[in-house]
Amino acid sequence: MNSVSSVDRETDDEVIVVGGGVVGLTAAVVLAEAGRRVSVWTREPAEETTSAVAGGLWWPYRIEPERLVGAWAQESLAVYEELAADPGRTGVRLVDGVHQGARLADLGDWAARVPGLRAVPDGLAARLPVIDMPTHLGWLRERLVRAGGTVVLREVADLAEVPAHVVVNCAGLGARSLAGDDTVRPVRGQLVLVENPGIDTYYTSVDHSSPVAAYFIPQPYGLILGGTAQEDDWSLEPDPGTAAEIVARCARVRPEIAGARVLAHKVGLRPYRDAVRLEREVLDGGRVVVHSYGHGGAGVTVAWGCAREVAGLVLDMDA
Repeated sequence: MNSVSSVDRETDDEVIVVGGGVVGLTAAVVLAEAGRRVSVWTREPAEETTSAVAGGLWWPYRIEPERLVGAWAQESLAVYEELAADPGRTGVRLVDGVHQGARLADLGDWAARVPGLRAVPDGLAARLPVIDMPTHLGWLRERLVRAGGTVVLREVADLAEVPAHVVVNCAGLGARSLAGDDTVRPVRGQLVLVENPGIDTYYTSVDHSSPVAAYFIPQPYGLILGGTAQEDDWSLEPDPGTAAEIVARCARVRPEIAGARVLAHKVGLRPYRDAVRLEREVLDGGRVVVHSYGHGGAGVTVAWGCAREVAGLVLDMDA
């Protein structure tokens, strides 16, 4: 079976998931493995989505509300810890590192349940999942296909055009138009990928009120340097000045980064909302849309928890 299909067919008894990033693919996997016939409709392959640009460190970042995020993140953490047993296939590894300046007292209740999270002189340290996003997205797609699902390359301009009784809206920033929700806003993230000079730990120093941050995350294909959090900025073009500043901030922490060969520049637009929208909406005629969007900078961090909640909202209609 091909993992991507462009053939139109009768889909009335399917669940169609709109959006092929990590949130959409994970929701589709959970639904398909629960026995539903599922198709993902996506404007671009997973490797070209915002999810593919993500640094991939598990940690709640630029996502609200905290009381729900903690539970979703904890569920996802448990899954990633299992997937880390086969990193070459799943793309998930457990990596040691430090969140400089972070304090347990400033975090939600979820932090007390993170195994090994502890205070150190300069912040908090923990061994956390780091997800190689291109590999992981490909693995999710293959797992969906094994469960009987499909991925269709198709852009959706209106949820009303989707020929399914149940639609799951995981369109990220696309929800601005698809759900008529202009509270979904871009938070632009620019990254620099460099040849890894031998760094095997992650590091973050993030002020949530600032448009700039310093972090580096080791991946099998290089060292990711970040970053920015520029609200309401739609530009997908890397800015050379910003890239130089990112490298300089990271090099102040690890000087060897200054001389690392640049491999690529990346930009992604995080789909931020004051609160994640995860709810079921019944439209005229009885059609159902389950919305799951607005995950900001933490889509991968909460993907499995949100997917299970999405599946619950769909499956309890069958009861």
